[in-house]
Amino acid sequence: MASAKSLIFAELAEIARTIGHPHRLELIEHVSQGERSVERLAALIGQSMANTSQHLQHLRRSGLVQSRRDGKRILYRLGDGPVIPLLTSLRQYAEDSRAEVRGIVADYFDRLDRLEPISRTELVARLREENVTVLDVRPKEEFDLGRIPGAVNVPLEELEKRLSELPADTETVAYCRGPYCILSFEAVAALRTKGYRIRRLEDGFPEWVDAGFAVERGPSVAPRPARSN
Repeated sequence: MASAKSLIFAELAEIARTIGHPHRLELIEHVSQGERSVERLAALIGQSMANTSQHLQHLRRSGLVQSRRDGKRILYRLGDGPVIPLLTSLRQYAEDSRAEVRGIVADYFDRLDRLEPISRTELVARLREENVTVLDVRPKEEFDLGRIPGAVNVPLEELEKRLSELPADTETVAYCRGPYCILSFEAVAALRTKGYRIRRLEDGFPEWVDAGFAVERGPSVAPRPARSN
């Protein structure tokens, strides 16, 4: 008969096998923004409905995602429990021990933004003092599913033509889906060339939610007017 330790290790190994696929990690990132249909998730990761559904079933059996039926659609959301901390630990281990990951971070992400990002705790304090503009550069559908309170939504592809909505007299903090989401990196790089004082949030919206900070949900309101210099 297997020992208790062996049984536990077998379960841990099963979880490791479940997340051991890049499409599944990407699916977790997308459902951590908010509840999505299989059709939408398939489009987001560039896979067929059948392949996406199979990956989601594996994740659901391990409790990493949950599902519900809405008419003919199946909607998926993040599972209960410390799913985000699990992925954070995986990311930190990879950055520490895998030269390939360190190289990608240094050559790509650090090249776009070498400044220290702002922490969640510091951002909360700045929001209380009302001396910061929070910029959400995710697509509007994700912004409406959940966002940092008071954030202004300007998707990256609309940034150039909507600069007038961003105050130039306060520091801006940009965020998106997570620590490897390129949207906020590119927004920071673009706005700095135009003279904005801007930094990134240390990670992204899922980590903000997981830390227990306040969240706004629902359709967004019209952006507040930018203040003059």
